[in-house]
Amino acid sequence: MPKAEGLTLAFESADKIRTDLLETLPYKGGEQIIRLNYPEFSAVCPFSGLPDIAEIAIVYRPLDRIIELKSLKYYFISFRNVGIYQEDMTARIYRDLKNTLKPRTLYIKTRYNIRGGIAAVCEMGEQEKEEA
Repeated sequence: MPKAEGLTLAFESADKIRTDLLETLPYKGGEQIIRLNYPEFSAVCPFSGLPDIAEIAIVYRPLDRIIELKSLKYYFISFRNVGIYQEDMTARIYRDLKNTLKPRTLYIKTRYNIRGGIAAVCEMGEQEKEEA
């Protein structure tokens, strides 16, 4: 695995991500779009060991379950010391929420803080008509 020049800080592996923390609540309402925004996500770049900071937007149409928000925050916090690339992190959150909620539609957008003069945005899923 390539390493960045200089110091590389230690980080944990992806098996430390706490999917078990995700909880759902029953949903019996009509069809609607739910939009969630989490502006303080952090994980670790496995190349450098430096923190990656991101804003996460989640847009979904529930079938019969909605996400319990405190459990979602704890799930996000479990990434804090995990070494995971930005693209893999987006795919992991998409997969975990898709498996947990089994929604009609799901869309994840991660917008990372600028690093090295480059802004990174990763998107996955079925995008709704309005911007997430």
